[in-house]
Amino acid sequence: MGMMAQSTNCILQVGKIEKGKPWDIAVVPWLHLKVPNGIKNESEAKFCQRKTSCCTLKHWSPVPDPKSWQSFMEPSSGRLPGLEATRPHMEPRATCSAAAPLVERQFRVLVGVTGSVAALKLPLLVSRLLDIPGLEVAVVTTERAKHFYSPQDVPVTLYSDADEWEMWKCRSDPVLHIDLRRWADLMLVAPLDANTLGKVASGICDNLLTCVIRAWDRSKPLLFCPAMNTAMWEHPVTEQQVGQLKAFGYVEIPCVVKKLVCGDQGLGAMAEVGTIVDKVKEVLSQHGGFQQN
Repeated sequence: MGMMAQSTNCILQVGKIEKGKPWDIAVVPWLHLKVPNGIKNESEAKFCQRKTSCCTLKHWSPVPDPKSWQSFMEPSSGRLPGLEATRPHMEPRATCSAAAPLVERQFRVLVGVTGSVAALKLPLLVSRLLDIPGLEVAVVTTERAKHFYSPQDVPVTLYSDADEWEMWKCRSDPVLHIDLRRWADLMLVAPLDANTLGKVASGICDNLLTCVIRAWDRSKPLLFCPAMNTAMWEHPVTEQQVGQLKAFGYVEIPCVVKKLVCGDQGLGAMAEVGTIVDKVKEVLSQHGGFQQN
């Protein structure tokens, strides 16, 4: 009797093809199959497409323990289309506590963080936002911002430049900065450093965050929290650039006077986290996304 080929447990993420919607916000079912040992990459796993003619293979990843399938089988309502495919190792975005009242769909906040020292406050800011019932949060970070916080301290999914490029392989793949702008109901850039302020005011989009902002749907609120040294804040171009962002319809959460990390005393520090969260609540209430208790 011939020996049966050994197999290993694998998870394939596939995007269901629907008429006119080749990978929309859509339907992202999980398919579980056993494939022979030795399959080491996505191209070798293409044969799995024959199992589901209506689907397109998006991700192949070996999973040593079948029990770990359960996390992939949980409902994925509100998740970005196709994004989990490139980052199967990441924990799902955290949401508010289980005690929070049920809502039809959570209000989605995309936090942008740039390379200001105030990025140190990102973990606290995200934690406070998650205390708001019905809120779902994701973060887009610039590379320089990563210097100021530890990803382990941020209890939501972080997206960076590498994700934009890693997930796009061919024309049918999703474009991350477009999917993010579709997903989010509100964008909060905190802190917004002088460099990114200048880029946004000028329309430059050379990283994931600035691409999201350039593509932003201006019918949705975008809040920004400037943060920079006092000398930079007082430069004449800063007022012009902040004014340009306001002309785009974006909402400023003004910086404050305090002793800065560099030792200078003056205007330029990012608004306090409590102030930022209160402003988010105010904007949510105006857009019907949050009810004051």
